[in-house]
Amino acid sequence: MDWKKIFELIPEVRKPDEKKLSFNVKLKWTIIILISFFVLANISLFGLTASALDRFEYLAIILGTDFGSIISLGIGPIVMASIILQLLTGSGIVNIDLTTPEGKKFFQGTQKILTFFFIIFESLVYVLMNGLQAATGFKGIVIAQLILGGIAIYYMNEVSEKWGFGSGVSLFIGAGVSWRLITSAFQFIDAQGKNCLVDFSGTPCSGKILLFIQSIINKYPTELISSLAALIVTVLIFLAVVWAQSLKVEVPLSYGKIRGYGVKWPLSFFYASVIPVILVAALVANIQLFGGILENWLGHPTFLGHFVNGQAVSGVGFWMGNTNLLELIIRGGFLPIYLFQGITHIISYVVLCALFSWFWVKTSGMDAKSQAKRIASSGLQVAGFRQDIRILESILERYVMPLTVMGGAAIGLLASFTDLLGALVSGTAILLVIMIMFQFYQSIAKQHMEDMNPALRKFMGNI
Repeated sequence: MDWKKIFELIPEVRKPDEKKLSFNVKLKWTIIILISFFVLANISLFGLTASALDRFEYLAIILGTDFGSIISLGIGPIVMASIILQLLTGSGIVNIDLTTPEGKKFFQGTQKILTFFFIIFESLVYVLMNGLQAATGFKGIVIAQLILGGIAIYYMNEVSEKWGFGSGVSLFIGAGVSWRLITSAFQFIDAQGKNCLVDFSGTPCSGKILLFIQSIINKYPTELISSLAALIVTVLIFLAVVWAQSLKVEVPLSYGKIRGYGVKWPLSFFYASVIPVILVAALVANIQLFGGILENWLGHPTFLGHFVNGQAVSGVGFWMGNTNLLELIIRGGFLPIYLFQGITHIISYVVLCALFSWFWVKTSGMDAKSQAKRIASSGLQVAGFRQDIRILESILERYVMPLTVMGGAAIGLLASFTDLLGALVSGTAILLVIMIMFQFYQSIAKQHMEDMNPALRKFMGNI
């Protein structure tokens, strides 16, 4: 079978003709994709009677979606396809030579096919297993809408990658978490639709900042401590992530054509960036999601867990999941089992993040060999050594893989630990949004610098 012909039949977003897009063009397309995401998130599925997924609020945040909307699948199919393919190639079950252009094209084409497979598969699972309950005679229509929404998210991700400031997956997660962060802080309408600002002394506010003010006025000590703890933890997480994001190793390089001129090639401690924790969080989210759907469909729990109001109380979903330990201690509900759950949650995140970080670096062109080629193409060389790609590769190898594994494990530790402390939204979600926004800031700042100094464009494109 000629796979290349199949790959050519799949429509794709055309790459821009220009090698470097201007700041205004990237900004325009990023805003268009962002607005489109929020519009689609507010379009409800036609023919839907009820959603058994509404209780999985945390999963919706990680998957960059709003259950019950036309984009209920979110980034789930894209991430699952990436995880499966990375595991298959990393274990050697599927042999793809990623060092050649043909191998990379085959990898990308296979990932597209897997993504479309998971779009169809997850659409069928959501509806046929009553995660999204369709009215009589409307199952086919609901499934078709989910497939269209999944395809829309896939191509919006492609537009963002080729015409915007970066990954659409990161953009969707960042947008969703930012919106929920604002509502968690300032929400004044409760689940019953009551406005706490109208009856400030009687109706508890949902937003933590409003609840903190309300607790001071009405003298509610438990709510005061709980809301204050959530706000303090959020600020501490923010400061810790910003500090950790600044850690890096700098490799001294010299520019061969200009004697005496040197630069430092930065290698971030979080070398694989936020991608490993996105993959792990999405994997855990999918395990809990499908565990809940499977239990609802079969009528009894499975090894994935038993779920009560969207929370796993046993099985894989429980031991890989997390509980807000700080909140339990404040309200007097702490039990030893939650401590053991916290330990297994941390271990699973650390191990899986390190593993996915290694896979991602190997498959995304961030390995030492690819970095050496970029450095050499820009005319740079290691100070004190002759200009040779092999020398560059051997020196970079000392840093790249250790940073990959240690950075992946560290970001897993940070994400899992913040999950256990509790915040305005989950610790992982806050970690993701901070790192994603920092990445977008760096990308925008770099683009702006290039536009202001066209002479630097060629040089900066290789750094």
